[in-house]
Amino acid sequence: MTATVVGYARVSSAGQSLDIQLDKLNAYGCTRVFAEKRSGRQVDSRPELQACLQFLREGDTLVISRLDRMARSILDLAKIADQLKKKGVALKVLDQALDTGTSEGRLMFSLLASFAEFENDIRAERQADGIAKAKEKGVSFGRKRALTAEQCQRIKVLREEEKFSVPQLAERFNVGVATVYRALQESD
Repeated sequence: MTATVVGYARVSSAGQSLDIQLDKLNAYGCTRVFAEKRSGRQVDSRPELQACLQFLREGDTLVISRLDRMARSILDLAKIADQLKKKGVALKVLDQALDTGTSEGRLMFSLLASFAEFENDIRAERQADGIAKAKEKGVSFGRKRALTAEQCQRIKVLREEEKFSVPQLAERFNVGVATVYRALQESD
């Protein structure tokens, strides 16, 4: 059985392009490439990565363009690295010139994984700070409320005094029944 050079490419959203990663993987000589457009947060929620890991056999090499394309946390990266090691699969990271087939490569892999997680944590902290600052300035997040406070009060009056049913109220205000129930709870 001959060793296979397998590539894996990932971008976080549908609007992003896989082209650059795919070009690098093909130029390296990957004979099979798994690619997907999904968030990198959870390894389990990426079917192409799971299929790739299942496909790999002893002696194969998994090639990725950057370390963060495969995992966003040290825990996920460590799990994947352990799985690859048990299968006898080497990992080659093109942009970081990393090859876990060597002891130096394994050391660098561990260090880069730590830095990648640190960078992700810093980004999350900055994002949380930005959200908090925006909220202080009165910026609201999420969907626009389906009903105004006045409409919620009117729903309560119609329900209690006029004996409207919840489906009737939902139809009258052009919202779902769950929204009517929430409006009734909020006004209590």
